Amino acid sequence: MAPVSPAPFELRRKTGELAEGAARLAQDLEAAPVAKVLADANRTASRRGSTAAFGQMKPQPADWFTFEDSDDDTRDWYPQGLTCSSDAGSGPDAFIASWYWKPELATEERGIRLTFLDPHKGRYRHVLAVTARPDGGYSAIDLHAGGIAWYRHHLYVADTARGLRVFDLRKILDLRSAQDDTGDRNRIGRKGGKFHAYGYRYVLPQCDAWRLVTLGARFSFASVDRSADPDLLVCGEYVDGAGERGRLARWRLAADGTLRHRDGLAAAHDAYRAPAGKIQGAVSHKDTWYLSQAGTGAVRGNLLVGSADEEPETRAYPFGPEDLTVWRDKKQIWSITEYPRRRALFAVPL
Repeated sequence: MAPVSPAPFELRRKTGELAEGAARLAQDLEAAPVAKVLADANRTASRRGSTAAFGQMKPQPADWFTFEDSDDDTRDWYPQGLTCSSDAGSGPDAFIASWYWKPELATEERGIRLTFLDPHKGRYRHVLAVTARPDGGYSAIDLHAGGIAWYRHHLYVADTARGLRVFDLRKILDLRSAQDDTGDRNRIGRKGGKFHAYGYRYVLPQCDAWRLVTLGARFSFASVDRSADPDLLVCGEYVDGAGERGRLARWRLAADGTLRHRDGLAAAHDAYRAPAGKIQGAVSHKDTWYLSQAGTGAVRGNLLVGSADEEPETRAYPFGPEDLTVWRDKKQIWSITEYPRRRALFAVPL
């Protein structure tokens, strides 16, 4: 992992009307903390459930969860990003996974949804991410959401060509607080005097953004390094061209959860060239890098492990591995797989 210039990853804060729009929507809908969303979970994850995600992987993951059949089978939604409360540093134990809308014959954009999973009870619930406007309206977000990172109360979401979108996890909003149902499953926004979110009970409005100062870098995945001082946000590029390798960059995080910046400009702390192509997720922890590398639908992926100045070790990994997160107390790296009927949220040792 050769060092490269971090300059292409400089970000500028672009709040615009996002905070105002989120605040306006919150005037009419009550906020639900993460703990309430978890307590209200309406789906069941199976711990160590049967799955084809691992194939003949040896050793098998240390732990894993599988989703209900409707989520495991669907070709409308694909899981991508993953983070956990260990990244956040506080709050109830939880995982958050991001999914993007991908039907083959889609006539509308339903955006991204976020899955909140309680690892103790094995229960989970989907929340729809939205963009809210100062007039009180809101809509779905057209985004791949390839990586997410939870730090303090902020949820950072990778925005491929632009930078990062930011959501405030204290401001998850409950549609049932304003009406006796969750609205029309086929509508989004305020219509007919009611709130609609494609049938989802909870919505999470975007409240902030960090945009690239100079276009060219890509944001394909995200994670948090809490072993550094100060803590770091990690992002990187997925590239799949023959012989191509993406870059990885890290930003210092402030105590309030924002990127450390000066006059709205956040310079990357450092950057590296990835040791291989097709990297789907990366995290640094105590001077060691962990990178998930895609295979194909028929070939399992790899986990690349090593310090920045050495050739990485290649370890067996499941089919379709995506974003990475560290559960520090358990000394585990967790990831999520994307392919239908091979979906699992799983852990391997650090």
